[in-house]
Amino acid sequence: MSQKSPIPDTSTGLIRQLGLFDASMILCGIVIGSGIFTSTGLMAVYLPSPGWILLAWLGGGLLTLAGALTFAELGAAMPRAGGHYVYLKEAYGPLWGFLCGWILFLVYMSGGIAALAAAFAEYLGGLWPAVSTSRMLWEIDLLPGETELWWRVSAGQLMAVASIVILSWVNWLGVREGKLVQNTLTVIKICVLAALVVLGLTLGKGQGFAPQWQPAGMDFRQLAMGFGVALVAVSWAFDGWNNVNFAAGEIRNPSRNLPRALVLGTLLVTVLYLLVNLVYFRALSIGEMAGQVRVAELAVDALFGGAAGPVLGVAIIISILGSLNGSILTGPRIYWAMARDGLFFKSAARVHPRNNTPDRAIVLQAIWASLLAVTGTFTQLFTFVMFVSIMFWIAAAGAVIVLRRKQPDLPRPYRVLGYPWVPLVFIGASAGILVSSLMESPGASLAGIGLTLLGVPVYWGWKRKGR
Repeated sequence: MSQKSPIPDTSTGLIRQLGLFDASMILCGIVIGSGIFTSTGLMAVYLPSPGWILLAWLGGGLLTLAGALTFAELGAAMPRAGGHYVYLKEAYGPLWGFLCGWILFLVYMSGGIAALAAAFAEYLGGLWPAVSTSRMLWEIDLLPGETELWWRVSAGQLMAVASIVILSWVNWLGVREGKLVQNTLTVIKICVLAALVVLGLTLGKGQGFAPQWQPAGMDFRQLAMGFGVALVAVSWAFDGWNNVNFAAGEIRNPSRNLPRALVLGTLLVTVLYLLVNLVYFRALSIGEMAGQVRVAELAVDALFGGAAGPVLGVAIIISILGSLNGSILTGPRIYWAMARDGLFFKSAARVHPRNNTPDRAIVLQAIWASLLAVTGTFTQLFTFVMFVSIMFWIAAAGAVIVLRRKQPDLPRPYRVLGYPWVPLVFIGASAGILVSSLMESPGASLAGIGLTLLGVPVYWGWKRKGR
């Protein structure tokens, strides 16, 4: 059988039909969403220095690379569907794997899908007002009387649900269909960003910029705090790089292709992010971009005039759709792995006999994400679990060290470079972001812990049901 031929796994029903290019496009497609178009303006409020902002983007890329190298060992050693769930289960026990999967299904993946779909509808509404979030379709008071509880649904919310349903259907049809959409959308968005970089740095009404390493009115402590806040925003823009591990069970030659995809994808995204930010600083002063969410649109308008605005709007929509499709493709593999272990709905362990996809896990994710999108509850829930999610990422990275001692004979086709320092750097930097999140939003962080602990009785319920 040739390397390019699909390789079936008779024990699972899944087929290894994702190559190096496919896996790389999944990583790049998920990571490059809306963050690169919005984050720099928000960072400029706390860190009014182009030089330090560029360093924050570079630092985020290096931190992500450390994580990619760490997760490459885990994925190559355990090339099964499930990603974090599998690693935590093997390193710390099934309860910890379940709690991670519980949060991933309940909020992190499903809520992230709902958020991306809402962002897609928001940008689409800017170009097509008939489907905007400002066009309200109905308003219902669920508690008539003195106590009011309004349920409002807009055309934008229904458009968000439609995007979830359509892309879920595409991925239900097969991995080949899902990866075709993913590859196409990701190649388009990379080409658009490359064109923005080339044209933005060579043409247009650009201006030079100074790094401003010592911004006026900021002492060292304020600068350090601002850099920490900026690094949190950058980490958000890089979020999703590890989702490709969820689909490790369908990657051909995973011991070779998964580590390469993690490293190559991370390097490509980092270079693009740095170059795009150079375009921003060529177009706008730090004062003009500070606090601006749509900093990319302002930069394009300053460089090329207002006529280029709609083009950028379409590019952002394509970028968001690529991130949305990648999340829909990878997420169900977690719930499928949990169901096979008797820790999720039994039907979610099914693989479609013709499409070779975890079809019912895809449907369950689509239903839950659509409910979150149409009710608008994903915003608050997502805020709650960010703290807990970072904790699980740290624990998963620590699994490299734990499993080296716990399972020394586990075949490791790839071993992380710079062990144990590279994993420790990732863990330490992520812990710093964790502390920053706790200090910034202590209530939401504690709520996330409480939401996670609700999974403990659910876990024991699934265990009893399995027995």
